Amino acid sequence: MRPFLEIIPWTEDSSLAHLNRRLEQEIPFQWHHHPEWELTLTLNSVGQRFVGDHVGQYGDGDLALVGPNLPHTWMSRERLAEGPHRALVIWFRQDWAAQVAGLPEARALGSLLARGARGLAFSEAAAAAARPLIEAFFTADAPAQLMLILRIFAILGGDNAALPLASASAPAVVAGGRDRIDRVLTHIHTHFDRPLTVDELAEVAALSPSGLNRMFQRHVGRTISDYIIALRIGAAAARLAQGDAPIAHIAAEVGYGALANFNRQFRAAKGMTPRAYRKRFRDGA
Repeated sequence: MRPFLEIIPWTEDSSLAHLNRRLEQEIPFQWHHHPEWELTLTLNSVGQRFVGDHVGQYGDGDLALVGPNLPHTWMSRERLAEGPHRALVIWFRQDWAAQVAGLPEARALGSLLARGARGLAFSEAAAAAARPLIEAFFTADAPAQLMLILRIFAILGGDNAALPLASASAPAVVAGGRDRIDRVLTHIHTHFDRPLTVDELAEVAALSPSGLNRMFQRHVGRTISDYIIALRIGAAAARLAQGDAPIAHIAAEVGYGALANFNRQFRAAKGMTPRAYRKRFRDGA
């Protein structure tokens, strides 16, 4: 996959960087990566979370950890109340995290590093417990921020209900020019819930269909159709796990006109039917 490299704004007086992102308009799809760890708390916003090959739904109070150089983005669908979409983002460097994790007082961070390289979505209980500390972090001075982040790590490191996000086989960051592939990926991620043709995507990339297929395979490591199927199945899996909508409605929402085709591709990707997948979450498996 060809995400762009985000440069994190570091200062000399802190080992941590942070951003209180406030958007009156929708949070846009901006597929990116960086060598730092990222902890993001999303507020007053509903939409989709993309981390590696993971596609999931997020809501108010969603808290996620993203590992180094793991491509990711959030894309909002609507606000829940008056005021802007908000994302409270904290970054910390790999070498700093490794050093801190070696301290006996910070064993919880070691647990997070071991589990979180592919991303973690924290449970509602852990996110709610960490939220006031994260909000306080953004008004604190640098010494107080250090104390707060250790308390946050202690809460999150003990969250045994945190769910892994990207799979171990998620595409890695690929070096090189990115303009065309970024345009194509943005278009796919924005419109994967409707029919997409190679000709349409080739026009977005300003390439021939054959040129687009070669470029996509080189940067992403899979075909366009396989990539779109993965996005649709990922989005459907998130809906199945989190809601009660009929399976036929979910299939239509993620771009399938034929329920039989959806069922076949879901089973191929997840190793079980959509109904069995939903039951597994209901049973707490």
